[in-house]
Amino acid sequence: NCYFQLTGIILLSIGIVIHGVYYKYQHFLDNKFLSVPSLLIAIGAIIFLIAFFGCCGAVRENYYLIITFTSLLVIVFILELSGGISGYVLRARASSIVQGKMIDSMKLYDNNTEIHTIWDKLQQDFHCCGTNDASEWTKLNASIPLSCCDSMLPPKNCTSESKTLHSEGCYKEFLSFIKSHAVQLGGVGLGIAFVQAMGIWFSVYLARSIRNSYETV
Repeated sequence: NCYFQLTGIILLSIGIVIHGVYYKYQHFLDNKFLSVPSLLIAIGAIIFLIAFFGCCGAVRENYYLIITFTSLLVIVFILELSGGISGYVLRARASSIVQGKMIDSMKLYDNNTEIHTIWDKLQQDFHCCGTNDASEWTKLNASIPLSCCDSMLPPKNCTSESKTLHSEGCYKEFLSFIKSHAVQLGGVGLGIAFVQAMGIWFSVYLARSIRNSYETV
């Protein structure tokens, strides 16, 4: 049960961290990128509840509690497999979603404060400019944001001639960032599912042992 609860803590931790990362850049993603880490968070919470049946069943050597525990483990195992596979599916779909969302959101940069802030943070954190390059801002008949340049010394403006202009677009760097977190979701989900499979086998073995002891008595 200690190992079982540890897997719950791992799922909760990874789910919360990655959900926070995806939520911060939700305008460049779709809802599925938030649903997978949310699923891991839910599974982690459920594991703590399921552990109660395992503890009670093992301490009391109650066959029915162990069977209940095993059945719940099977459900968790299926959910973890789903979460793990979904993580890798997100990785495969990321490129088609991210680029379109980034291009569409650029059009709202001057009219939406939230998108304005997110783009500025993205361009500062990743040292990039625009989706593919800085010229995309000028194609939108907009000035290049200050966040596309490193230096904020007077005069405070950023142009295509600025020496500190970020030459790379944000798409490739951000896509790699998103994919790496999707792989973490997939790896953790499938890895923990493997551990749970061992737990299921052990629970079945324990249930059989308890039933055999009843029959012997």
